[in-house]
Amino acid sequence: MCHVIVTCRSMLWTLLSIVVAFAELIAFMSADWLVGYPRTPEPVIAVHGTPEPFRPTLGIYMRCTRVTGHRRGVLCGPYAVEFGEIASGFWQATAIFLGAGILLLCAVAFISVFTMCFQSIMKKSIFNVCGLLQGIAGLFLILGLMLYPAGWGSDKVLSYCGQEASPYKVGQCSLGWAFYTAIGGTVLTFICAVFSAQAEIATSSDKVQEEIEEGKSLICLL
Repeated sequence: MCHVIVTCRSMLWTLLSIVVAFAELIAFMSADWLVGYPRTPEPVIAVHGTPEPFRPTLGIYMRCTRVTGHRRGVLCGPYAVEFGEIASGFWQATAIFLGAGILLLCAVAFISVFTMCFQSIMKKSIFNVCGLLQGIAGLFLILGLMLYPAGWGSDKVLSYCGQEASPYKVGQCSLGWAFYTAIGGTVLTFICAVFSAQAEIATSSDKVQEEIEEGKSLICLL
């Protein structure tokens, strides 16, 4: 018999796990990791007659640039169609580590939805297993974020950030929201890993066992 157990702590862990997975995925796919120095192309004239500045953005494999000519506007898309075309070896390693971490986080987010009905797998707490996976994912994310600045000396970054850019020196660029989102998501990943233990405690408490013994199939506790 399936007992649906919903507690405040388990529900909070589930929601946080889903939010973290989506935040890391969106950050990884974004082009807003580096914001280049302002460009003022001659053909682009603002309404008041002064050149309109534009700051291109560069992600791990995405970029946003301004298109001039007949079809003016901002064009965003992948600059690296194949893995080998990513700006540097460091960014390729970053993509691998972040991709592995995000894959684990998405798997945990998917599994967390079913923890209301299944609290164990192979006689082990599903919360503890998911917490372990989130801890491993957090380590992958840290490795990826540590390697990312080492690729700032690549030719691709130099074209966006000027010749002053070098490994761990951003030059004329500034860090975009995607980089900070990835850092915030990494911190929340470890919080989720720790909080999974609280979710396990909440769903296996004496109060829950009493509700099960009374024959209730839907158990909701604060």
